[in-house]
Amino acid sequence: MSHFFAHLARMKLIQRWPLMYNVRRENVQEHSLQVAMVAHALAVISNREFGTNLDADKAATLAIFHDASEILTGDLPTPVKYFNREIEAEYKKIEAIAEQRLLELVPEAFKDIYRPLLLADEADPTLKALVKSADTLCAYLKCLEEIKAGNREFNTARTRLEAMLRANTDPAVKFFIDVYVPSFQLDLDEINKML
Repeated sequence: MSHFFAHLARMKLIQRWPLMYNVRRENVQEHSLQVAMVAHALAVISNREFGTNLDADKAATLAIFHDASEILTGDLPTPVKYFNREIEAEYKKIEAIAEQRLLELVPEAFKDIYRPLLLADEADPTLKALVKSADTLCAYLKCLEEIKAGNREFNTARTRLEAMLRANTDPAVKFFIDVYVPSFQLDLDEINKML
């Protein structure tokens, strides 16, 4: 018997942005789906527009599992996680232990498949960077949605994430921002008018 998927099912119970007022709460499971969709899109954009040969399906799959360790650790807020280098280093150790614990739940016959999905250190570095970009984009989109709903609580996070995205050298990220992000600042009627 394996408790692996019973643990994964609990991703929907882990709330993101726990120190901030949210107009609409977001859990790790729904966040992971959005990151998977954006990671897939970034790989497709990179391949079609910039001549790379990335596996979009692998990128999406890696993204599905990118925060799986939070089932065991919870979502530590960014201001706490990155308060100083010591806390960041210790949290990385805790994440690694949680990742290893999840892998231990996988039946032996499938561990080779799940190892690079669950253990951050064993993921393909190119796809890992792409998923990190997708994760940052999704956090930024959450900020835009909250601010659009009148929640000023996300202003500082938006500014920080905008700076991170501006510093990102992946041209697929800029393409995604230019083509897809503006719609997130429109209401449903405005989006439908453009169809």
